[in-house]
Formats: sequence, structure tokens, C-alpha cells
Amino acid sequence: MARANISFLMALRLCNTLTNREEEFTPLEDNLVRMYSCGPTVYDYAHIGNYRTFVLQDILRRFLKFKGYQLFHVMNITDVDDKTIRNAKAAGVSLRQYTDRFTAAFLEDSEKLRLEKPEKLVRATDHIPEMVELIRQLEARGLTYTSDGSVYYRIGSFAGYGKLSKLDVAGIMPGARVDVEEYEKEHPRDFVLWKAAKEGEPFWETELGPGRPGWHIECSAMSMKYLGPSFDIHTGGSDLVFPHHENEIAQSEGATGRPFVRFWFHCEHLIVDGRKMSKSLGNFYTLRDLLGQGFSPDSMRYLLASVPYRKQLNFTFDGLRQAASSIERLRNFRLRLQTEKFAEGQEPAAAERLARASADFAAALDDDINTAAALGAVFEALRELNIAADAGRFLSGNVPAALALLDRFDRIFDVLGTEAERHQSNELKGLAVEVDEKLRQRAEARKARNFALADQIRQQLLDRGVIIEDTKEGARWKLKSSA
Repeated sequence: MARANISFLMALRLCNTLTNREEEFTPLEDNLVRMYSCGPTVYDYAHIGNYRTFVLQDILRRFLKFKGYQLFHVMNITDVDDKTIRNAKAAGVSLRQYTDRFTAAFLEDSEKLRLEKPEKLVRATDHIPEMVELIRQLEARGLTYTSDGSVYYRIGSFAGYGKLSKLDVAGIMPGARVDVEEYEKEHPRDFVLWKAAKEGEPFWETELGPGRPGWHIECSAMSMKYLGPSFDIHTGGSDLVFPHHENEIAQSEGATGRPFVRFWFHCEHLIVDGRKMSKSLGNFYTLRDLLGQGFSPDSMRYLLASVPYRKQLNFTFDGLRQAASSIERLRNFRLRLQTEKFAEGQEPAAAERLARASADFAAALDDDINTAAALGAVFEALRELNIAADAGRFLSGNVPAALALLDRFDRIFDVLGTEAERHQSNELKGLAVEVDEKLRQRAEARKARNFALADQIRQQLLDRGVIIEDTKEGARWKLKSSA
């Protein structure tokens, strides 16, 4: 398969949790990137900490495509575990009925945040046979044992255990909180692959006996079914490094004898006002909570992507409002490019500045998806170009490159399109026509020294969310900022 259109100006470098260093990324198979993401456990609405990881995974997949790679991305839905079973039982509905509700909610939230759909979205309960087969492979290699109808992975039989989390396995003593499952085990380091059926819980009849899968086996079975025994990138939150991803490696490599994942991409936690997010502190938010308070999905997406993925994000409401303001700055610059009449020609300095901004934007993302530096490259150029335009040093010939920079930015961050543009584009175009006409009427009123009418027109536009700015070159307009 040819590497057509791959950007080689800089190679993408990612910090690989497995090696704990930045490495140049190249896929196993030509320009096809095979990627797996741990998706939500659908026992409730996902919270904003979950969505920080999902947004940054989305930035990564968009940038991979931006560089010309083909992508096959699989994400799982965990729809059977202790939490989903407990909550479905409390609600008095079947497991599938319960998890269908929150799977639909996750997909609705993802669409609001404009998360691209993975090529495959897979549910754990649809892959029980694959999980049983993987456990059988582990049994054949002598890596498991059975206790009271449950099947366990014997950690001591896998020499590489701990290589992802850098865990001192010998230091895990009996009684340590390694696996919260309440099943009998030979050693606290071991983890359950198949859980014997319990009264009142859903179960599957299989050759392993009646029961249900353990959490860890689900991802190993589903990722290898669709991506093969070895693939390029596995993503998830940093809280999954241990034990979940460590156990995935043990299961997958134990069964196949081959390296499981080449690059592990882990996103750091979100904290709220400097504290851990928790319901008891009253600072636990879902996306729906924040939308209900009047904040926009654009502001949420921007804020969640604004801090590089390996750094904690401190969520504040001031931060959300600043995100909304930043988006409006970008939208108003784009509106200026689309509506202002610039003098003919092309200004070389502006052209050079735009080329540099475009290169700096891509270079920042090539540098381990440094979203903060990528945003900085765009906003610094925007500030300088607005100053140049005010001084007449930005000409009509510079407009296409400036719009191309914004388009390049939005292919990754996807926050510039307003709801009006997405769903009522004709109405927005009509607004531009109306504003232009109102500005013409206002200019005539001012020329006739009818300042009362001019002020009335200004207020009419302000009521429509349009701000008028009077400059030496004439009046220009922008949309009023809102969170």
C-alpha cells in the first residue's frame, strides 16, 4: 500500500507509555494505522473527565488522517461488569435494556462534542465466544487455573508482567488492592478471566461453564479480533495503565506469544478547581450538566483539548468562559476575512507569517500532540494579522491562505462551525446580508447627522447578537461572544 500524501515535513513523535519515552511513530503496515480505544462503561452518563480522554483521542485520530494515514479505529462499549449488572438490577430492567440507554446517551454526547465515529464500535456482550476462545488459548498454555467455577490468570506465569506500569510485582503483598473482584484466588496478583454465575446475575452458558467475562479479557478479545494480534496504538485514560492495560498485555501476549501494542497513548486526569472530581464534593459534572447551565459543546471541546494530553487539566468555569471567548476570536477573524473589503494585491510579510503559522501548527502536533503549542501558533498569527489588517498591510491576495490556516486548524479542533452554520447555514448567510444592509442605512443616517437613527440601528443589530465597530476604514461587525 503506497504512502500517498503523508506529510514528511516532520515525523510524528508520541510518548509511548510502554517505553516511557517519545518515539517516532510509523505504523506496522504501510500507511494504515490500526488503533484501539477503551470506550465507556455504560452504567451511567459519562462525565467530563471521561470526555477529556475521548476528545484527545479524537484529536489524535484527526491528526493521523491529516498527515495522510488511513485509519482503522476500534472502540469498545463495556456493557457487562459489576456496575452495569448492579444498576440494571436496581432499575428492574434487563442488562441490555439498561446499557442500551446509556450507550445511546454516550453516542448523543459524542455527536455534540463532534467526536468522529470509530470505524468499529463494538459491545462486549456481542463477543462472548471470542472471549471464551481466548481463555481457552491461555488454558492451553498453562497460564490459568480454575477455582469455584471461575477461571483466573496466574500472573507468576507471565515474565513480562509490570512492564507497562513499571510495577514491582514482587512488592504486591497479600491484601493489596490489586483486583476489586470478590472471588477466591491463589494470589492477590492474579485476576479473573471468567466469573462463575451468581444467583440473580446475567450469565452465559459456555464450555467454560455458566458465567460472564472479567473486564480485562473483553478488550483483549475485541481488539485482537478486529486489529490482529499486534497493532499500532492503544489509547485510554492514565487510570487504566494498571491494572487494566497491564492485564491486557499479559492476556494477549500470553495467548499469542507476540508483542500486543506498539504505542500506548494515555491521557492524564481532569481535576476540578484543583480537586479530584467526586459527587461527594459537589464538583462532579456530566456533559449534560454543563449544557444545561448554558455552556456550549464547542467551549467544552476546546477546553478539554487545550492542555496537552500528558498534563492534568484543571477544569474551572472561568476556563470554560475563556474557551468560548477564544472560539469567538477565531470566528470573528474568519468573519472579517469573509466580509471585509481588502485592497488588491498580496502582502509578502503577511504571506510569510501565514506560512510560518501553518508549519508551526503542524509541528506542534507532530511533537507528541502538543495541543497548547498548536493553539498558540494559530492565535499568535491571528493577533499579528489583525494588527496588519488594521494598518492596511493585509491584502485581498492574503485572504485564501488565512482561510486555509483556519480550515487546517478546524480539521483537527473542529470548534469554528457555529450551530447556525451547521444546521441553519442559509439563515446565517441571510444575517450577513441583513447586517450589510443595516450598516449601509446606518452610514447614510450618520452622513445625514441623524445620530438617533444610527444609534437605533446599532442597538437593533446588538439585539441580534451583532457588535458594530467603527474604524478609520469604516464600520465592521462581529458576533457577540457567548459561552
